[in-house]
Amino acid sequence: MDLDQFIAAVEVLRHPELRGRPVVVGGDGDPTKRGVVSTASYEAREYGVHSGLPLRTAAQRLRSSSADAVFLPVDREAYEEVSASVMDVLRSSGAVVEVLGWDEAFLGVDVEDPEAFARSLAARVREATQLDCTVGIGENKLQAKIATGFGKPAGVFRLTSETWFSVLGDRPTDALWGIGAKTARKLAGLGIGTVSDLAAADPDALAAVFGPMTGPWLVLLGRGRGDADVDDSPYVARGHGKEETFQQDIADWSRVQAEVTRIAGLLAADLVAEGRPAVRVVVKVRYAPFVTETHGVTLASPSLDAAVIAAAAAEALGRFTGRRPVRLLGVRAEFGS
Repeated sequence: MDLDQFIAAVEVLRHPELRGRPVVVGGDGDPTKRGVVSTASYEAREYGVHSGLPLRTAAQRLRSSSADAVFLPVDREAYEEVSASVMDVLRSSGAVVEVLGWDEAFLGVDVEDPEAFARSLAARVREATQLDCTVGIGENKLQAKIATGFGKPAGVFRLTSETWFSVLGDRPTDALWGIGAKTARKLAGLGIGTVSDLAAADPDALAAVFGPMTGPWLVLLGRGRGDADVDDSPYVARGHGKEETFQQDIADWSRVQAEVTRIAGLLAADLVAEGRPAVRVVVKVRYAPFVTETHGVTLASPSLDAAVIAAAAAEALGRFTGRRPVRLLGVRAEFGS
């Protein structure tokens, strides 16, 4: 189950007068400042606005199109509250529910008519929350997840091993859940451009390029194979991060170091409040204009100590070879299993 344009939809529920207008949510809602789009309504997407796009670029595209757009700040508490209500509806269906995040969940269920169950589920979500969702049906998580993309918006789509290649065979490899642009480019360099190409690839050959685990796993993805077990254990984030976008580029790297130390301190305070020690600390640097790199350091032992977190962040920052002006800095703690 995937909620349609979730964050934007929640905002429209809170502000009904915005229905039908391009709605963009990101940062503090000021498109003249640096920041990125968290989500955009379908009306905004028609103008090329999408998640991850700089707010200023989004504003330029909407302004040049004379769209009557509105920009809103991110309100995490509101989205979390609505998400919790949706997940309660899913659990009341009798299915095993595995939460993926605010707007997505897997449901494990054995019924004679999956489409009827899916339509009933979507109707119950809408009745309880006034939100639309798309339901993808599959024989495993991979198939169900990809199926939602074909069912949007507010639809139901079924993808099976039998229909896998007729639906996906000619599509590029990054149409698969788990394959991003970087991996797709690497595969293309090996002459593997489509899902069918990937399915026919030699697992041993890919193991030599991507590693003994990842290579064969990529071939299984191409064949539509995947995990079918739905786990209803409470959702627990695998990490926690803090980041900040600076309105003016930071060219002085001594200040970059100071900012990383400051952000690491804020992160450490959050970790203490959560009671979850970090096992690895990762620093993200986004250079001007928009190139992002990350480096991480694994801790000798799990820690909540602010000094340890800061020292690891400093060590990770030291692994960056570029000294170009910086527009964004982030520090993330990764948790153990």
